[in-house]
Amino acid sequence: MKKYDAIIVGAGISGLLAALTLSKHGKKVLVLEKRRYLGGNCNSYMVDGYQVDTGVHAITHLVEGPLKRLMDNYFDFLPVFEDYGYYYIRTENGLTKVPSNLKDFITFDVLPRKDRVLLSQTLTKAFTLSSFGIDLSDKSVYDFLPKGLSKETYDFVDTMAAFLSGRSMKETSAHRVLSGSSFVRDSITQEQFEAMIGRLEPKKRQSTESILASILPSHLHASLQSRMTKVTQPFTSLERLATNEVNYSQGYPRKGLKALLNAILYSLPETVEIKKECEVKSIRVQDGKVSGVEADEIYASDLVIYTGFATELPRLIKDLPQEYIENLKGIVRSKSLTIWLGLEKELPEFNYTGSEIWFKDFAYWAMPISNYDPSLAPKDKQLIGFSFVIDENESEEKELKKAYETIFRAHPDLEKHIEMQHEQIMIPEKAAVTINGKFADIRTPVKNLYIAGTDTDKRSMGITRASYSIIELLKILNEDGNLH
Repeated sequence: MKKYDAIIVGAGISGLLAALTLSKHGKKVLVLEKRRYLGGNCNSYMVDGYQVDTGVHAITHLVEGPLKRLMDNYFDFLPVFEDYGYYYIRTENGLTKVPSNLKDFITFDVLPRKDRVLLSQTLTKAFTLSSFGIDLSDKSVYDFLPKGLSKETYDFVDTMAAFLSGRSMKETSAHRVLSGSSFVRDSITQEQFEAMIGRLEPKKRQSTESILASILPSHLHASLQSRMTKVTQPFTSLERLATNEVNYSQGYPRKGLKALLNAILYSLPETVEIKKECEVKSIRVQDGKVSGVEADEIYASDLVIYTGFATELPRLIKDLPQEYIENLKGIVRSKSLTIWLGLEKELPEFNYTGSEIWFKDFAYWAMPISNYDPSLAPKDKQLIGFSFVIDENESEEKELKKAYETIFRAHPDLEKHIEMQHEQIMIPEKAAVTINGKFADIRTPVKNLYIAGTDTDKRSMGITRASYSIIELLKILNEDGNLH
């Protein structure tokens, strides 16, 4: 029986970050992944000459957020992030920037003027309450809105809520919208990080920029990289309300999402062993304490980090407390559809960096990712991803048909330029942030068995949320004497 200092179940972004951080604290780590590829939703692959990501992604909180802290302290190789650009609303009349402060709301002529004034007042009220420490997590966006708004405005707010939480405005908390729009920013400074897990030894690091020299010129990433390497001063409440930018400290990795995955993999020391296509059948417990896992064989460890769906734990462990099992059943998920379209040429309506949102009828969020890096598409061609939150109660075929109809309604001439189509249906995060949805605790009822991933932390989205989870995991491991 092989013995390890730590076993990680799952090699998605959370599992790999857990393996990286624990190994840098001196542990011999085994990672077990049931699939044949690594990274989970943090990956890219080729389709007919185009490099598609697993879903449309924006990497957030890159100045002083959790991923920045992990990169600074644990990565040996760094991806280069291009400045994200802007968020736009797509209408029949073209593109309009998504409002991110009071001035923007007043001039946002996509919505009726009366509604814009009411939304500005509501935003001011919500931000003021949040600034005074009043928790808005249990108050839905719908309940917080003024009454008498137009259907178009309700559709707009409903769309923004769906892309921030995977659920409607009646299920999404007001705090979620504030944080997702960068009005409320959860930052982690280096001092806070070291206070949670202890000071790390300084390390020499060489960035991916010098190791994997890009064939692309530096064009957009410089301003974001400069923000990532300087100490930022926090805004006061009034400054934030007046000057907030929704795209603040957001980026997209040059060479696509797999560049971030590769940066993690290249940074793993030799003390990390990864086994793919190796499904864990059970987590072994002895006298209330974890003792290892059973997969293709039995692996022993006094420390196990589980990064799969927390709802699957009762299947892997016998005799968990019933109250704990019931709490796990309260975790809510959403389902997404991403349609990737490869275009025969670059089209003027997609001549921007950032993303566009169509909020009428069946809403989408779209990104022309080859605008960040032309190498993601064949020469002089274009790659665009369209993401939808789909109804898990409807058939996938029906939702797919509706999605294509929506794309072609928003872009009537697009169909004749398509030379590649590729669809992905996935669960974007292990738990949706809803009013009544549950999240798993990082500590479990089994001693030295911990959970990490997007069903343990509700801050931010996607990769950033996974990074928050890993930092909380490190903090708890340190408190329990299981880190150093």
